Amino acid sequence: MPHDTPLMPAGAAGSSGADADADAPRLEPIVVLTEREIRSVVALDLQALAAIEDAFTRLADGQADVPPIVGLFVPGRRGEVDVKAAYIHGLPSLAVKIASGFFDNSLWGLPSGSGLMVVLSTRTGFPQAILLDNGYLTDVRTALAGAAAAKYLAPERVRTVGVIGAGTQGRYQARALRLVRRFERVLVYDHSPAAVDAYVSELPGLLKADDARLTSTAGGDGSREDIVVGPADPETLVRESDVVITCTPSHQPIVRAEWLHPGLHITAIGADIPEKQELQGEVLGRANRLACDLKTQCFARGEFYHAMTTGAIGADVPVAELGELTSRRTHGRERADEITVCALTGVGVQDTAIALLAFGRAAAARLGTRFPVGGDSAS
Repeated sequence: MPHDTPLMPAGAAGSSGADADADAPRLEPIVVLTEREIRSVVALDLQALAAIEDAFTRLADGQADVPPIVGLFVPGRRGEVDVKAAYIHGLPSLAVKIASGFFDNSLWGLPSGSGLMVVLSTRTGFPQAILLDNGYLTDVRTALAGAAAAKYLAPERVRTVGVIGAGTQGRYQARALRLVRRFERVLVYDHSPAAVDAYVSELPGLLKADDARLTSTAGGDGSREDIVVGPADPETLVRESDVVITCTPSHQPIVRAEWLHPGLHITAIGADIPEKQELQGEVLGRANRLACDLKTQCFARGEFYHAMTTGAIGADVPVAELGELTSRRTHGRERADEITVCALTGVGVQDTAIALLAFGRAAAARLGTRFPVGGDSAS
């Protein structure tokens, strides 16, 4: 299947194909981009969403190679480090990401997540860029995958969104959802009352700023209705929401099957290792339609792993991969009363997609510090 190339960095089109092969490759300086520079060119927008969808479509079409996740654990600090990567066929670059989550960092007032990405040439293997994003690009690409899942699986009319997990990703998920669904109210739950208070205070302003930015880009005046944000216990949150997003590091299920109702969509993103679980296994058993980002990952970790281990679902249960939805190979939601569940563990194609988007936009804006290969001077 032919593809447009939203993932290709600006100015890189000539680095592949017959014309490029006629020229010997040369070593270019390595570009180092800071978090501030990356934030200035990458945001939650429709082009970024299209890049993530395109990456999943290429994966479903067999045009991407994704190695197994390398996971390291530091249990004394509730810490974990994941290494993810992907080669998307035909692109001039690929990315390798190192991402960490140390969940005791809140004790010192530090964010739990961090990381960086390295962009490599797919022609020579030499590094082209180091993206010191401090986990920002992971936050963005994870939120955009959640938006893609909701685009195909959530009900068309959404009034209330429930977010379980009042951390950074809980904010990004609600903000990204606005790219594909309008909503009026957000309910939030977290084990930390202080985190809930901060979320309730901050999210309305973030959503209003996003709406203004996106509408202004489209040529409008940026005016949008205010979103009501309030706290709720998990049961009330699930029962009153049209879309529920779970984004916690919980090792015990939070969402119970008896709270589900017709028309509900759930996107679960927190359980990315075997020990984590946010949904009771029977939640998946009660769903009419199941989806995930990559079966080989999801069946070995997180929600599907637990549901299969307990017998809540069988190994032969129909599960659509996100790329089958973005490529339209498989239908998403077909009835208003369906209960749909999508579990996301994070796939390397997302990292390559968002890294190349950042690299391309930064190159177009002439951002970054350049270091000659093998040298010690910067420009």
